[in-house]
Amino acid sequence: MKKETIDEIACKSSDEFYNPLPKGYKAGKTKYIFITGSVMSGIGKGIFSSSLGKLLVDRGIKAVPMKLEAYLNVDSGTLNPYRHGEVFVLDDGTETDMDLGSYERFMDISLTKDSFVTSGRIYKKIIDKERKGEYLGRDVQFIPHVTGETKFIVRNLAAESDADVVLVEIGGTVSDYENLFAIESIRQMIYEEGKENVCVVNLTYILEPSSSGEFKSKAAQLGIKKLQELGIIPDVIICRSEHQIPGKIKEKISMNSGIAMDRVFGLHNINDIYKIPLFMREEGVDEKITEILGINKKFRTNGGKKLEEWTKKNTVCRDKKVVVGIAGKYTGLADAYISIIKAIEHSEAIAGTCVEIKWIETTDLQNDEDTAKAMQGIDGLIVPGGFGSRGVEGKIRAVQYARENKIPFLGLCYGLQIAVIEYARNILGLKDAHTTEIDPKTGNPVICILPEQDEIEELGGTMRLGGYDVVVQKGTLAHSLYKCDCIRERFRHRFNVNPKYIDEL
Repeated sequence: MKKETIDEIACKSSDEFYNPLPKGYKAGKTKYIFITGSVMSGIGKGIFSSSLGKLLVDRGIKAVPMKLEAYLNVDSGTLNPYRHGEVFVLDDGTETDMDLGSYERFMDISLTKDSFVTSGRIYKKIIDKERKGEYLGRDVQFIPHVTGETKFIVRNLAAESDADVVLVEIGGTVSDYENLFAIESIRQMIYEEGKENVCVVNLTYILEPSSSGEFKSKAAQLGIKKLQELGIIPDVIICRSEHQIPGKIKEKISMNSGIAMDRVFGLHNINDIYKIPLFMREEGVDEKITEILGINKKFRTNGGKKLEEWTKKNTVCRDKKVVVGIAGKYTGLADAYISIIKAIEHSEAIAGTCVEIKWIETTDLQNDEDTAKAMQGIDGLIVPGGFGSRGVEGKIRAVQYARENKIPFLGLCYGLQIAVIEYARNILGLKDAHTTEIDPKTGNPVICILPEQDEIEELGGTMRLGGYDVVVQKGTLAHSLYKCDCIRERFRHRFNVNPKYIDEL
């Protein structure tokens, strides 16, 4: 039989649809919750999504989250922490947005690359397929190809995870040019999956100008109308605000958006984010969303006291106080070190101790006097990860001060490498000890590049990334803390301790 050419196949492909489906996919088997934001960014979509996921899991629902990010980067690996906060690494090595860390903490799950998708990854996939002729000669367009590939990725997560519910957080703000592909994909999925299988939640922000002394909802109304203009009528509206909003604001939102009052909820700032799931449960948010999806009767019961216990465990009263210094070079933006902050919060709850964080900008530590002044009053020191030469000597001074003054110290990634350099210089007497990242010609390269990294030129996705099993030596402080012989930790680095110096160190 004659093999058909691409041109001959393309001639047969006359319909306007492009809607690839994962193998064995059945519409209606999985429910979808799409979470959008309006008025402005940074209003807490990630924490809301995590809290909602926690509530669904508490009901016995298999819920799997996804972040559909708008930027053109293929992943978060090359993003500057100052611009986008910390890069969070999944166990499979995917470099993601820090919201994935919130999902994992709240829902107690380990996610994969399928839970983080950027527009850059989607467009790259489309270009690669177009170059291979996989679109059969068709002109590749925003609709149906970009939306078709986006819907495939969302449905593929549903199929691969066998989820009851997939929560999809849409990055950015409604009306951003860059996330229009995601908004249009939602509109199409409502049409294709059936309205009963999709719930759209819009987080909006209620302004409270100090000059007026009252809440203003006009910006929120316009944001919701913009979403409606794009063909999506939200099912639930969450009104974020600094303080608790009065009922009349909900009434205005309901009246101007056409959304029933019992689907409009207020969510004001709460002093501890781990109280938010219980607050949302008490407000009836998850009950309403499961009702909209038709699964409230199937999953009516919840974990009983489990949510209250989880809340208490993470928000326990702290009757003691310690001061922990974090010495880094991104201290102007706390989100750059968000995982460390969250780990400290968990430690606070377990230890019943309030931790005050003292930020130490290492670029300011130019001499011993600067260092002593900056380190004054701290009970412990953390030197976190980082890259490049800026602030390195200041980090070395901070570590030296901690060692000499017997201040408990934790070095993470680059922080560990800095500690090795400091020890080699000041205890072993190797005065020129350094990392080859900073000084490729150092006479004592106690930190060197991993052999498999030596020939790599690209930056994105090329480091040692993801989870690795680590044997912990008995009799060490690490073993007494972990209380086991083997642990699994996540890595994100290109340099390591030079094996030639390990015995001496």
